[in-house]
Amino acid sequence: MASEYNRWYHPYEVNDKYKKRVAYFSMEFGIDQALKIYSGGLGFLAGSHMRSAYELRQNMVGIGMLWKYGYYDQERNEDLTMRPHFQEKNYSFLEDSGITVRVLVDQHPVLVKAMVLKPETFGTVPMYFLTTDIPENDHLARTITHHLYDPEPRARIAQSIVLGIGGAKVVEALGGSDIYHMNEGHALPLAFRLFEVYGKLSEIRKRLVFTTHTPEKAGNEEHDIHLLDDMSFFNGATLEEVRELTGMHGQMFSHTLAALRLAKVANGVSQLHGEVSRDMWYENEGVCEIKAITNAQNFNFWADMDLWHAQERDDHTSMIRRKQDLKRELFKEVANQAGKLFKPEVLTIVWARRFAAYKRADLLVRDMKRFMEFISNKEMPVQVIWAGKPYPFDYGAINVFNKLVNLSKQLDNVAVLTGYEIELSRKLKQGCDIWLNTPRRPREASGTSGMTASMNAAVNVSVQDGWLPEYARNGENSFVLPIVDTSMSDERQDEQDYNNLMNLLENEIVPTYYHNRDRWMRITKQSMRDVVPHFESNRMAHEYYEQLFNS
Repeated sequence: MASEYNRWYHPYEVNDKYKKRVAYFSMEFGIDQALKIYSGGLGFLAGSHMRSAYELRQNMVGIGMLWKYGYYDQERNEDLTMRPHFQEKNYSFLEDSGITVRVLVDQHPVLVKAMVLKPETFGTVPMYFLTTDIPENDHLARTITHHLYDPEPRARIAQSIVLGIGGAKVVEALGGSDIYHMNEGHALPLAFRLFEVYGKLSEIRKRLVFTTHTPEKAGNEEHDIHLLDDMSFFNGATLEEVRELTGMHGQMFSHTLAALRLAKVANGVSQLHGEVSRDMWYENEGVCEIKAITNAQNFNFWADMDLWHAQERDDHTSMIRRKQDLKRELFKEVANQAGKLFKPEVLTIVWARRFAAYKRADLLVRDMKRFMEFISNKEMPVQVIWAGKPYPFDYGAINVFNKLVNLSKQLDNVAVLTGYEIELSRKLKQGCDIWLNTPRRPREASGTSGMTASMNAAVNVSVQDGWLPEYARNGENSFVLPIVDTSMSDERQDEQDYNNLMNLLENEIVPTYYHNRDRWMRITKQSMRDVVPHFESNRMAHEYYEQLFNS
């Protein structure tokens, strides 16, 4: 292997605006369909960041994990319900960087090998993926990097140690970094590696920045501090030192709060999420400033250029023709998986993202009688597609997925697809007319899938959460639900959001699509024009340097 990947190296002349060295740590990266080391939105976001860092010639490297079994392969049982399947993955395009480092996990030495993804492979900055699945380790150590988001707490802690401490040591072997960026709190042990090297909280803060993605305290990871200590999470720092550094004096150790006290600056991932995060965490002493940098997605990777150029020419005919071609591509997948022949001229609604309770995949079918009337309208027909991966051990979310599968068996114009990974995501975004987003506000920190849908002439129909308040203008570039009172019970919020959604679909959206195509095209084009450049990841990658790394 070329020796340059044993040191900090980029195949381009670094842009002077971005010359500070940055190591970007993330538990998952959605780089390409061929590299299955991601679960969902966090990974898609990190992948777009790596692509834009490359396009802008930034002095950055990515540090991630090489998951032997990925997240999981979403397959079906005999009755078409969902079955998680774990299958070994191998990647010939990853090369041994020549770097192997040693970490302690549960007081035992574990070797961590760094495999390099070269920039020319997928158009990213150099990326180093860590694996413990090497012959020099014992069986238990080898399993640390087997499963993304392993359900066993001790395994998750071990994964954080490998990413944080192992990743920090890999960066040191490359020549060191000016800034260490934690994308979410999974890599927190790297702060304790910095403490070992530099010895002072002030020195950690010079180098560490943090992005938080979770807008509820209950969703932010915490563990018993003694368990973390026993597992070697603190990299040799005594509990007295850990408590002094982090201000954690109780039994439970909050990873997010510790990160906010150890970093020089942090950010939420939309303007609304920045406000929510400040409300959540500023009541605690010693936390750093929490800014807001809205997530974004990489245009060159996600946008269909024929569709985009037709929009630029204001060529309605070419736009409609290209959109129908893209719908046909999506409908081949529907036919393949569900045995149904969808029609390109019919309004197609897609709900596709991670299945989690707060995202409310089944909101559209809350009143089954009303849904059946809506889906059976012959004069203004509608097709609906659901797709998404539940966490493989979230049985409530899997039950929702299976409920929709069973419903789809009764209807020729409803389909539920498996395998929601990058390529299916692309087909769904390029092939839908409506991208439906139904989280309980304000629980969606950002959400980015609607951005890439807009790049491909899909209209967002959404709750005003995450990034949408910065983008959406109801009836002009999207359709947004009225904001409901979040102090109400979940049941009452769901009822109001459902009625607002159905009224919007029945009385405005569907009639506009079929009876006012000029207005529909104006909205579609405006949705494309408004999403770029503000929600394109080159803007985001620039702002990270401007607001976090160079601050």
